[in-house]
Amino acid sequence: MALADPQGAAALGARAEQVAAVLTELSNPRRLMILCLLAEGERSVGALQDALGLGQSALSQHLARLRSAGMVATRRDGTSVHYRIADPETAKVMMALHDVFCGPESAA
Repeated sequence: MALADPQGAAALGARAEQVAAVLTELSNPRRLMILCLLAEGERSVGALQDALGLGQSALSQHLARLRSAGMVATRRDGTSVHYRIADPETAKVMMALHDVFCGPESAA
């Protein structure tokens, strides 16, 4: 894509808007922690709640935002709801972030 031509600049502008929306969701520490856990695999709401120490209401609000942004998807198993990263691009970003910031060796 050539940035000098108007179509290239328009395409870059549209892409920049998409990336900015993803980064907005990632800018919240709680949502980032949720996505770090989901980068390791699907988790139930209860497992997320236990791992993060968040109240049910706060966790639900964060998950709703991530779901609304298309970053996570759900699967129901009886009375349990399981979350996973839904968007392949979000998965790529989270795997890169997970390697740098979310792993146990990054806590040192």
